[in-house]
Amino acid sequence: MRAAVGTPRAELHIKKTPLGTTAVSAQDKQFFDLFMVVLAILVAISVGIYVFSASLAADTQGRYIVEDEAYQQQVSDRIAPIGQVVLPGEASERMVAAAVEAVEPVAVELTGAQVYNNACGACHTGGIGGAPMLGSADAWQARVDQGMDTLRKHAIEGYQGDAGYMPAIGGNAALSDEDVYRAIDYMVAEAGL
Repeated sequence: MRAAVGTPRAELHIKKTPLGTTAVSAQDKQFFDLFMVVLAILVAISVGIYVFSASLAADTQGRYIVEDEAYQQQVSDRIAPIGQVVLPGEASERMVAAAVEAVEPVAVELTGAQVYNNACGACHTGGIGGAPMLGSADAWQARVDQGMDTLRKHAIEGYQGDAGYMPAIGGNAALSDEDVYRAIDYMVAEAGL
């Protein structure tokens, strides 16, 4: 069979067998055999290159990593025991090192607004538990009339009254008395008093 232009067209020579199966011509079989051999050689070369590079890397790169002091320190830190048994009267090197490394925390003085936002605002923003709301002059006036010392005492020690409940130190034991005083001054100033 020829193409319309007149050039020969490659044809696959398939012969029908009596059982309906197809048989490939000898020329096509020879091509497939040669193709499989070339493919097998390429796969073998690829595997050989991989094995060679892996063994080369293991001989050079792996040795340098394992011998590196930083790597050895990381390994010993990972496999070090979590705790240590120290009998009474014995001092541990780790305990001494931990005592030396302990640093005193730095105290930061908070402004009245910061204390309000971190602790007081939870109740005084919405008036929860009878708390006077921020900016409400009427609610704060009755408390200021009792005196600032009484107001501060109730804020530090806590107070249960007819109007509501004030937890000691505003429910935040981490606050100092001075932090609470600054928060009270801030809330009274916001009420315009």
